[in-house]
Amino acid sequence: MKHITDCTILNNGVTMPWLGLGTFKAQGDDVYKAVKLALEIGYRSIDTAKVYGNEEEVGRAIAESGIPRGELFVTTKVWNDDQGYDSTLQAFEGSQKRLGLEVIDLYLIHWPGKDKFKDTWKAMERLYEEGQIRAIGVSNFHVHHLKDLLQDSRTVPAVNQVELHPRLIQQELQDFCGAQGIQLEAWSPLMQGKLTDDSTLAGIAQKYGKTPAQVILRWNLQNKIVTIPKSVTPSRIRENADIFDFELSSDEIKKIDSLNQNRRVGSDPDKLLF
Repeated sequence: MKHITDCTILNNGVTMPWLGLGTFKAQGDDVYKAVKLALEIGYRSIDTAKVYGNEEEVGRAIAESGIPRGELFVTTKVWNDDQGYDSTLQAFEGSQKRLGLEVIDLYLIHWPGKDKFKDTWKAMERLYEEGQIRAIGVSNFHVHHLKDLLQDSRTVPAVNQVELHPRLIQQELQDFCGAQGIQLEAWSPLMQGKLTDDSTLAGIAQKYGKTPAQVILRWNLQNKIVTIPKSVTPSRIRENADIFDFELSSDEIKKIDSLNQNRRVGSDPDKLLF
């Protein structure tokens, strides 16, 4: 992990950059400019979702970047209201059109909910087998959701994108995904800015001449977790990418692991039911 374009290899052989740009709640011209800048800086992975309402702007920035399609990795997600077999197929077609892309690199089930995700997964397997998606995965799945899905699926999820940061390290989930060959990906890796004043992180950051945010993102990568910090601020987009010129020691990684409090800033997937 020496460069912003360095990749992990997913369980189906597809490569995915370790670092990407998240676009949650980013809208209009702000997200268009953020994606455009990120691509200019060297980001090659962009994460969006239907529910974010910004697929068109993300697609426009990608189209205008001039970067060959094969060098980019684009993720989007099927929203809760669209879960089910036929509705997932329709939702995917809508995302294709808004993004202006024939093939999506990674398509995720956004939340597990109660009982629709297996039909949703069957539709995604069809799209994957047809070549319209390069990899399929899930988001916000606990271990028990994954076990339930794996009982009836033909395809092991390539990715599980979850809330993960030093206050919520989800060690059991990390271990399970590692054993199953599922790449873990962190959303809200910076805990929405709530960790910038932590003394442990600040001390480590001072040693390397970095910020606490950069230390957290480096901790993600060295734990082999894909990370997608969200920002529309140019200086932050640049800062988040400047994490490939230092390496945390094993003791420092353990110190950051010890900050865990099983504390969420987002919803608990077991309580967001639909």
